[in-house]
Amino acid sequence: MPKLTIEHLPLAGRRVFVRADLNAPLEDGAVADDTRLRAVLPTLRFALDHGAAVVLASHLGRPKGGPDPKLSLRPIADRMGTLLERSVPLAPDCVGEATRSQAHALKAGEVLLLENLRFHPEEEKNDDGFARQLAELADCYVDDAFAAAHRAHASIDAITRHLQPAAAGLLMQQELSALGRILEAPARPLVAVLGGAKVSDKVALVEHLIGKVDALLIGGGMAFTFLRALGHAVGRSLVEPERIETARAALEAARRRGVQLTLPVDAIVADGIDSAIGRPVGIREIPETQMGLDIGPRTVERFTAVLATAKTIIWNGPMGVFEKPPFAAGTVAIARAVADAPAFSVIGGGDTIAAVNAAGVSDKIGYISTAGGAFLEFLEGRTLPGVAALTEAA
Repeated sequence: MPKLTIEHLPLAGRRVFVRADLNAPLEDGAVADDTRLRAVLPTLRFALDHGAAVVLASHLGRPKGGPDPKLSLRPIADRMGTLLERSVPLAPDCVGEATRSQAHALKAGEVLLLENLRFHPEEEKNDDGFARQLAELADCYVDDAFAAAHRAHASIDAITRHLQPAAAGLLMQQELSALGRILEAPARPLVAVLGGAKVSDKVALVEHLIGKVDALLIGGGMAFTFLRALGHAVGRSLVEPERIETARAALEAARRRGVQLTLPVDAIVADGIDSAIGRPVGIREIPETQMGLDIGPRTVERFTAVLATAKTIIWNGPMGVFEKPPFAAGTVAIARAVADAPAFSVIGGGDTIAAVNAAGVSDKIGYISTAGGAFLEFLEGRTLPGVAALTEAA
């Protein structure tokens, strides 16, 4: 069902609890990358421009059982104030009398950032009492943290039992629209590109996509488990022996359904990931003492040819050890091929986003998801607690 969005809410004179994902990297007590902060700005500005006061909440890192000064949201508050061009005070906690008084004193156009939600173990336990305390801070709820939507946490799930209506923010709305478009009614052919190190990380995704896509391109370390399932010797390349049967079953499922499943035909090999240089060899020619660390030029050509036929593309995961320059070329080439394809493309995952940025083609990607785990779980067909908890538009 379509979900209620912030655009449907009467905001004037109300306090809006906005759950965001402000889990940004910190360096020397300051925000090192404000991408996630910028992503929530449209929702915050929409609320403020329509006469609301905002109670802003997020987690940061993984505190162990209580407050940790190193994981305070103070640097987030400072940076958010700069981005919003207004004061963004940090509450002393995310619950408690002092925080409640501060929230209730907010006037239209003001923002209060709550301290790290995970300073309370009750957040990750989806504790109802803790959620009720959060709900007391505001008049309505907006979730703009798609990247955390796969977590059944108190500020994402339980809070909606006490604070209604529960609407999607503009970022959440964009994510659901883009991902819904590629899974519910994609323009075809629909091509998925999967990479990354391990099959075990993406078993459910492979199995689900085989029933959805017209073609599946598999690179990265996970490809070698599939190649071993076909009987290839792959030297010292990464293989998960316990997943060989899973890979074999996926290959058979793709054959039965008529899905074009394409694996690498060559690889860039070296002695290890710290090698200064690699060389291309055919998949049948990988030396016993070496490992495949990137897709080779002939594989790039094959993958590019398939992508050129696509009308919709999903991509998650690099084609090799992308963070090492000798083994980045395959991933960058696929980024350019995705960008050049006459298709609506959706990508997700930190390494994949880094690849399109490195290739200088991010402006040619249809939609770049801010999420990692939630992106994968949505593509796997799972129900995300943070989405299920939102009020249906109807």
